[in-house]
Amino acid sequence: QVQLVQSGGGLVQTGGSLRLSCVASARTFINYGMGWFRQAPGKEREFVAAISGSGGITPYADSVKGRFTISRDNAENTVYLQMNNLKPEDTAVYYCAADWRGRSYFSPMSDRKEYEYWGQGTQVTVSS
Repeated sequence: QVQLVQSGGGLVQTGGSLRLSCVASARTFINYGMGWFRQAPGKEREFVAAISGSGGITPYADSVKGRFTISRDNAENTVYLQMNNLKPEDTAVYYCAADWRGRSYFSPMSDRKEYEYWGQGTQVTVSS
């Protein structure tokens, strides 16, 4: 069983920045692909970004490319989402998720159904 504890988030104006963090209890954290997803009111949970165990593969949703950066610190069992130039349409509850991949170099998944473990969620609100 893997527990994911999120921190960060909050209220920011358009154009501002926020950083989300997610700490995992996994013993072999490097073998997990990690992802960030978000869910706005009345919408389905959608993919934002993911990162392979080694950190070398980082797919992004088109809507956040060039603005968001996912990274991980395997020594600290932590994954981050740096969000810059935030827009009102980024307002959502953000979730981190972990997917056992078995190898650090395997590509992470963008389908939320592939992820076994989820964080508690954190609200991000961008005011216009």
